[in-house]
Amino acid sequence: MKHIRGAAALALAGALMLAACGGDDSSTDTTVAATTAATTAPAATMAPGASDPMATGDIVAVASSNPDFSTLVKAVEAAGLVETLQGPGPFTVFAPTNEAFAALPAGVLDALLLPANKDALVKVLTYHVLPQQVMAADVTAGDVPTVEGQTIAVTTDGGVKVNGVPVIATDVAASNGVIHVIGSVLVPPDVDPSKLAS
Repeated sequence: MKHIRGAAALALAGALMLAACGGDDSSTDTTVAATTAATTAPAATMAPGASDPMATGDIVAVASSNPDFSTLVKAVEAAGLVETLQGPGPFTVFAPTNEAFAALPAGVLDALLLPANKDALVKVLTYHVLPQQVMAADVTAGDVPTVEGQTIAVTTDGGVKVNGVPVIATDVAASNGVIHVIGSVLVPPDVDPSKLAS
């Protein structure tokens, strides 16, 4: 696991994955690399990379091994995306932590996990996933297509952000891609959380 150097981590595709939620959460520090403060190195061009042959588990296995991603894993299971994320990929997943999911408006998470809202949950999760592997060193600013189909906006001024959400840890390796940790859940523009919770 590497610290963010430069314009660090990119990605997200409305639904597929997975913020170290506090500076003193030692369990997260041992599982994902903490980011540095605002980065100043120039961003490299974004290019898909090969999966890490040294990683021992797929994206679902890596997320399942970290208790900070238990809500994400539960959501991936409810959406029926486990098999997809265990596939060959490669994928980049912008993974919200349990704390990020808990910060959603009251009732939204519970509503998303209902079978009647499976389509909305799939949209949200796949909006957090990129259909390629992008390591922190390969991030550049711009609009990036997600597995969901819509784009996310990546900026690098003052640190890497996805749709304005800071990337707080990067380069968590998996056998079929990489996970970057974000501090909030990304919601596609055409999903209205208030309607889900009503």
